[in-house]
Amino acid sequence: MEHPENSEEYKGLTVNSGVEQPSIINPYLKRNRFKRREMTVAEMVEGITRGDVTILSQAVTLVESVNPTHQAKAQEVIEKCLPFSGKSIRIGISGVPGAGKSTSIDEFGCHVLDRTGGKLAVLAIDPSSERSKGSILGDKTRMEKLSVRKESFIRPSPTAGSLGGVARKTRETIILCEAAGYDKIFVETVGVGQSETACHSMVDFFLLIQLAGTGDELQGIKRGIMEISDGIVINKCDGNNVDKCHMAATNFRNALHFFPMPESGWLPKVLCYSGFYGTGIKEIWDMIFEYIDFVKANGYFDYRRNEQSKYWMYETINEQLRLSFYNNPDIDSQLAQAEQTVLQGHKTSFAAAQDLLNRYFEGLRK
Repeated sequence: MEHPENSEEYKGLTVNSGVEQPSIINPYLKRNRFKRREMTVAEMVEGITRGDVTILSQAVTLVESVNPTHQAKAQEVIEKCLPFSGKSIRIGISGVPGAGKSTSIDEFGCHVLDRTGGKLAVLAIDPSSERSKGSILGDKTRMEKLSVRKESFIRPSPTAGSLGGVARKTRETIILCEAAGYDKIFVETVGVGQSETACHSMVDFFLLIQLAGTGDELQGIKRGIMEISDGIVINKCDGNNVDKCHMAATNFRNALHFFPMPESGWLPKVLCYSGFYGTGIKEIWDMIFEYIDFVKANGYFDYRRNEQSKYWMYETINEQLRLSFYNNPDIDSQLAQAEQTVLQGHKTSFAAAQDLLNRYFEGLRK
């Protein structure tokens, strides 16, 4: 474009053309320069057993992937890591939202690392939105002291719609962490009800965090969650809340006497502590170590590990059968028609489901 200043009217003024601006993209940049080389199964297993946190994180991501190729590779990695696993103490931590689970894990983790050394892995389960399917994965930000320690590994995982709020692949992640040398593993649940049962089926000690002074104390005494708890701790026992916490502890102890004795032979203890001020943490760990010694002495520790392995075998069978059914092309084409048949009142829900199952099994026989 010609500059008007260069016309004859403005003799003394000259505007030179500007320099053509170079592209903001480096012309010498190699496009595939930053492409990460995919690791083999052997390399990944070697890195995990060496304690490489980066490779461990990549392996956990592989386990959580829904890509069939990734799943097959992840299973190979897990199988080769199995001989190095099983040498840790697995602790499940649950409680109502706002009970202080993340703050307590920060204190529990720092205390046990200072006390016994070793390495600690925290598998925090974050609920996924039913609408957007996304998760914040922000639990690590509330573990300020633990997150900066090199002996700790904190991995938030989304529930991704799995039943009960426990991530579908948490058990496989435990195996990888144990192979990487983590001898203490925390599994933090969402605390929404059914997650406790799933968490209990993968840990050695199940710790329930409760609150006092939140209304009717009987609301916290729920038979299902109390029966599977190996220890109950009441958080926020500080300031004006101390008396309420000790009163709630008395109520919980009285309630426990009405339940049948657990298979382990261990009567759960009820303790008070303050996660914010870090008081009472030592007593909680004394209880956990006492429990572990107790169940190892009477053989219940190995029995529970074996029962958990069987439980997850059957859970995997159920999950694979469900996926096989819904991914079957013939069933997929008939689902909408079956829905309409039920909605129009021509068939009951049970009859329509039975017809679909019969069609599915007939297809397998062909």
